[in-house]
Amino acid sequence: MLEIVLIALALAMDCFTVSTVCGMIAGDRRVTAPRSSGNGGSVSALRLALLFGVFQAMMPLIGWFLTSRFSEQLQAVDHWIAFAMLAFMGGKMIVEAFKEEEEKTMDPGRLKTQLVLAVATSIDALAIGISFACTGYDTIDQLVVPLIMIGAVSFVMSIVGSELGKKFGAGITKKIRPELLGGLILIAIGVKVLVEHLS
Repeated sequence: MLEIVLIALALAMDCFTVSTVCGMIAGDRRVTAPRSSGNGGSVSALRLALLFGVFQAMMPLIGWFLTSRFSEQLQAVDHWIAFAMLAFMGGKMIVEAFKEEEEKTMDPGRLKTQLVLAVATSIDALAIGISFACTGYDTIDQLVVPLIMIGAVSFVMSIVGSELGKKFGAGITKKIRPELLGGLILIAIGVKVLVEHLS
């Protein structure tokens, strides 16, 4: 159980980081160009956390299912896919950072953007599913608790990250544009995934 908790926390770190940046961007845009009122930001953060939790739990299951036939193929390309998606999203954020507020089209609250972020940050979890298959997890029943734990921890860490970004991001966004910071972080996560797999 301790190993599962540590794995869940490790997988949730990227979710936490990305959610924090999304919270900073959302908070900054409400301050500089308020477009709506109510709890839209909270709903968006909850949806992002749900997507992170679901995808972080599903990817190890997919990796476990495909291990017998496609483990080598998966391990050969999964890190490149994650890197490409994160680099693409990071590049878009960096470009957005230098646009005027009214010209910005990248919105971390949009479902499409959140789906890409959830998939990109969870692809690395395929390797966890492969490791499960190689370390004695022979049936789906054995995977239920680990997958629930991974999904739940990612969900909670994403909520915490979003709230921290909204609450404490104002001081940071005065010194650096949140989109620029977010873009650099996403690219850094992509590079981390790539280096870990290649090494």
